[in-house]
Amino acid sequence: MAENNAARADKKAERTSVDAEAVLNSLASTVVVVDADNVIRRINQAAEQLFRGSATYLQGQSLDALMPADSPILALVNQARRFRSVVAEYDVTLESPRIGSHAVDVQVSVIPEEPGAVSIVIQLRSIAEKINHQLNHMGAARSVTAMAAMLAHEVKNPLSGIRGAAQLLEQGANEEDKKLTNLICDEADRIVGLVDRMEVFSDRVPLQREAVNIHKVLDRVQRLAETGFGSHVRFHNQFDPSLPPVWGNHDQLVQVFLNLVKNAAEAVGSVGGEITLGSAYSQGVRFALPGLENRVHLPLTVWVRDNGPGIPDDMKRYLFDAFVTSKPKGSGLGLALVAKIIGDHGGVIEFDSIPGRTVFRVMLPMFKPGDEDG
Repeated sequence: MAENNAARADKKAERTSVDAEAVLNSLASTVVVVDADNVIRRINQAAEQLFRGSATYLQGQSLDALMPADSPILALVNQARRFRSVVAEYDVTLESPRIGSHAVDVQVSVIPEEPGAVSIVIQLRSIAEKINHQLNHMGAARSVTAMAAMLAHEVKNPLSGIRGAAQLLEQGANEEDKKLTNLICDEADRIVGLVDRMEVFSDRVPLQREAVNIHKVLDRVQRLAETGFGSHVRFHNQFDPSLPPVWGNHDQLVQVFLNLVKNAAEAVGSVGGEITLGSAYSQGVRFALPGLENRVHLPLTVWVRDNGPGIPDDMKRYLFDAFVTSKPKGSGLGLALVAKIIGDHGGVIEFDSIPGRTVFRVMLPMFKPGDEDG
């Protein structure tokens, strides 16, 4: 009788274990259980996909080896252990060379039955949120394109007449009045210069695309930065060497990342500044955008990360709009141009920013044989 009871108990425990595993694997959220030494003891199928490895391979590895030492995930794990409670953080950037870069919500809970052990639940933020951000950026780029065309036709010609009239008045003016006519000419020239800069937003020339090695683009940008505006910055690289070519325009992509790196170099200040350039392949990034029949596949992600003070909250919503800038002498056209170029490539740009960590991520289409004929 005792043996039968023991056998039934073993079968019940086995069914409970199988049922628990089935429940874990049915969850869309990533679930990782680690012990007191941060060694992975259990993961579900969503975690296998996120960390790009099987449970057999990942279980027994240290969580510390899967993500950088400054990862907010590790900080939350330590916090949960210290306070013996559930801690959560939203819109966290989960980033490593192995898994790429993702915006996630994280919850860490202690497991009372095993001292030091915690469960980590990671929820990828909605793809709809990315699409919404991209539509906003595309709208901002289109508004600047229309504004550039309008200014070129409706502003430059009248300014030419105003400047000519000021020069005629200057011929018969006294010295005091000449200061005013000179001021009129200088301001007219300044506005013409601004209009000229905005003309880069025009769509007069079709985008010429080819297979582009994005790492050569980033290497060139880094060399330009290190010998100029970023000479005070320490650069790091987190490249995926197996990344396939981007379907894009080399010179325009140089312009994009030069703008992003220049902004980052100015943000970090003159001492202790660090900028990381990274790349990764993300198999599942697809977007359905208005006006396009097919879903856009954007598997190539490139990011620029800095340790500056972060973007003010009141600027985040309008960051890619024209004339939005926190620089005393900035024109506010740099990021608007970046948004337009990435939009012309059919790509997506987004960012996350908190004090001490700002990341701009650019998702781009991959070159496929036959694209040259399209």
